[in-house]
Amino acid sequence: MEIKDKVAVITGAGSGIGEAVCHELGKRGVKAIAMVDMNEKVRDVAAEVEKESSVAAVPFVGDATDANFRKEVFDKISEEYGVPAITVPAAGITRDRLAVKIDKETGKADIYPEENFRLVLDVNLMAPIYWGLEMVARIAEDRAARGLKRWHPDEGISGSIIFIGSISSQGNKGQISYSATKAGIEGAASTLTAEGMFYGIRCGVIHPGFTDTAMVRAMGDEYIEKNIIPLTQLRRLIRPQEIADAICFLISNSAVTGELWADAGWHPTP
Repeated sequence: MEIKDKVAVITGAGSGIGEAVCHELGKRGVKAIAMVDMNEKVRDVAAEVEKESSVAAVPFVGDATDANFRKEVFDKISEEYGVPAITVPAAGITRDRLAVKIDKETGKADIYPEENFRLVLDVNLMAPIYWGLEMVARIAEDRAARGLKRWHPDEGISGSIIFIGSISSQGNKGQISYSATKAGIEGAASTLTAEGMFYGIRCGVIHPGFTDTAMVRAMGDEYIEKNIIPLTQLRRLIRPQEIADAICFLISNSAVTGELWADAGWHPTP
């Protein structure tokens, strides 16, 4: 699928991987990008992308888990620039801690808080899936309005959804909720791939390793130097731009299906 002149929707666009994807899509000539984030900083990032690439970078500040906000974003960007053909729901959070801890004073077990699990599920699993479904729905409606039914290869690919997975989808100590959501993304993407091709929509997952983002830096330099860098073949954190480049590869190469691992050779010790 050609990236040039397409309309894109990116969540988590104010920082990290989402921001890097917006810059990369701009360089590759998209027509417009709906840049979604909870932080007002996304307005400044959008201005940078627009100045750098001369594309329409439209900031939207709001909660990615809010269904009404999601529909508003798609309504506005579609009305102004056309139906989006690229969606990368990159917004995500962590609420890391061991699943069960023993209180040293009481000897009682402290179980991971359910409210934290539900929050991570909402942000990292439910929200990305529904941002993807929203694009599928818009493309399906557009096809129906034009009298089109089952997609034919001669039409060219209608759209691409790239979900952000993680190396943690295989399990990682201290990430019971985060790992569960990233594993869940795999199943959702496989299902959406099977259903979405009726409308000519591809779906893939990229699994980044430890990337130089605020989320990873929050672990602390000491933890990174001790537990991440020595186990990474590149002996450094992955650059967000490297993940963005891989995402654009997944978007544009229609022969590539399923999941792409961009882990920089990180292999945890047992």
